[in-house]
Amino acid sequence: MADKSKVVIIVLAILVVVLAIVVLYSFVIQPAIQGYNVQRQTEGMQIAVNSILLQLQQQGFVQIPMGEGQQPLVLVPYTPPQQQLIQ
Repeated sequence: MADKSKVVIIVLAILVVVLAIVVLYSFVIQPAIQGYNVQRQTEGMQIAVNSILLQLQQQGFVQIPMGEGQQPLVLVPYTPPQQQLIQ
């Protein structure tokens, strides 16, 4: 009878440890990993946009390939026409 009690206690202790690890992962580790991923994605987006803007300033246009067999997307700076005031 004492052996069964020890086995049940050990199994319950292991279960508590496993549940604690799951809760720790769910509420601490996973949000930290996700925050790191979002931060790196944001940095990558900023690098891409800055690269496009730099190329636009240097060459006056940017060609972005859209895929196999498709024409590239061409970006050029746009300056709206000035409105003349009527007096």
